[in-house]
Amino acid sequence: MQATVTRSLLLAAVLALGVAAGHAQDYPSKPVKLILPFPPAGTVDPITRILADTLGKALGHNVVVENKPGANGNVGTLEAVRSAADGYTLVAASSGTLATNPALYKSMPFDPKKDLVPVALYASVPNILVVHLSVPVTSLSEFTSHVRANPGKLNFGSSGNGSSMHLAGELYRKMSATSMTHVPYAQVGQATNDLIGGQLQLMFQLVPGIVQHVRAGTVRPIAILSPKRLAALPNVPTSAEAGMPGLESSAWFGILAPAGTPRAIVQKLNRDINAALKDAALLKRYGDLGVEALGGSPEDFARYLEEETRKWSEVVRFSGAKID
Repeated sequence: MQATVTRSLLLAAVLALGVAAGHAQDYPSKPVKLILPFPPAGTVDPITRILADTLGKALGHNVVVENKPGANGNVGTLEAVRSAADGYTLVAASSGTLATNPALYKSMPFDPKKDLVPVALYASVPNILVVHLSVPVTSLSEFTSHVRANPGKLNFGSSGNGSSMHLAGELYRKMSATSMTHVPYAQVGQATNDLIGGQLQLMFQLVPGIVQHVRAGTVRPIAILSPKRLAALPNVPTSAEAGMPGLESSAWFGILAPAGTPRAIVQKLNRDINAALKDAALLKRYGDLGVEALGGSPEDFARYLEEETRKWSEVVRFSGAKID
């Protein structure tokens, strides 16, 4: 009797694997929905749509981007978590949603590590320290001296509590043991305008949102918070070159699938995403925006998420930021 039950269970498992493999072999047979849990504006929307267009050509079916904003990415990501694990609903989640929100929010509607499967990282957008033209500094060391000489008097704007711009500033404060005043904005464009107008003294802006103003000379760049210089701003030193190694902050983005998505589908998507990220036209458009194309394996993504979660959880605790 026991042997019969065991054989039946083994047969069922083999049949299930066969069905999954067959589905993966035929995948995709229709358009794929890519949930973007942010508004159709700002930094992440264009870089995600650029990838979706290129990826759709590789898959042979359109990748349709649907904006589902809310709660710093939690709303749209939760929709993906609740979707069928068949590869036809994916989510383009951010470092904020995956690595920062668990420390920021009192409770999360999902567990990023249990309810989602990493597919591939696709883009990284570094923060850049920029100052108003009236701030009498041209280097990171001069900036730190100026902040120390004026504790609490310099205001830095961001796109909100717990945002990449906010936490980049908190990381700087933590590393430099300085005091500045954080001013959160509902719209990052208004913060940028206030920086140019002099109501703010500095920002740790994301490069795509400020690059045109740096090129126009309406703000002064101090350092890129990235391990290497950007082709879009080749004359701006990295934070390490400027004397503060470890001051690195980027908003990064990755494609994930609902937990339980067949491994073969995840692997196919990973291969095609990596191929798309080597496309010359995509790389040119990313480079012009100051965006770095990433890639790598699902395992690389999972390891990076662990590292980033540890890093930014500490910064969130240091900042005292909380969202109920």
